[in-house]
Amino acid sequence: MALYPIRTFGDPVLRLETKPVTEIDDVVRALVQDMIETMYEAPGVGLAANQIGVTRRIAVFDAQDELGPRVMINPEIIELGGEWMYEEGCLSVPGHWWEITRPGFARVKAIDLDGNDVEYAGDGLLGRVLQHEVDHLDQKLLIDRLDKPIRKKALRDLRDEALGLATFE
Repeated sequence: MALYPIRTFGDPVLRLETKPVTEIDDVVRALVQDMIETMYEAPGVGLAANQIGVTRRIAVFDAQDELGPRVMINPEIIELGGEWMYEEGCLSVPGHWWEITRPGFARVKAIDLDGNDVEYAGDGLLGRVLQHEVDHLDQKLLIDRLDKPIRKKALRDLRDEALGLATFE
């Protein structure tokens, strides 16, 4: 197994179109295992393939619900409901958390490593993780979900950090 470096804000791969997986072979299985290991090492609760530079529609997650790590291949959100504001962070925007309002419930259909159709559904952390990882595969970052004034400040802060101009308290 291999750990991958996680791509961070500003890396163009995070904004590239992700391609559907057409065949689940040993390469895909090995990638998924490496992604799970990388997610836990980070540490995080989810990881999309493009976060490690692979432009395929694959994400892994562990919603801390005692079911362990799971994989979503070619996921699609098929149902959303309610609303929940929660402080959300991202491995690709390390060290930052923002209050993000999302639907409180999400249902996703995908394929597992055996090629079977699966559905994951839940609210709370599970619903949020499902939406967050599908966002990555759709070239969206959590900063794209911020209200305009907050997003503008977040982008300014991220730029200052990248330039070494950030102030530390």
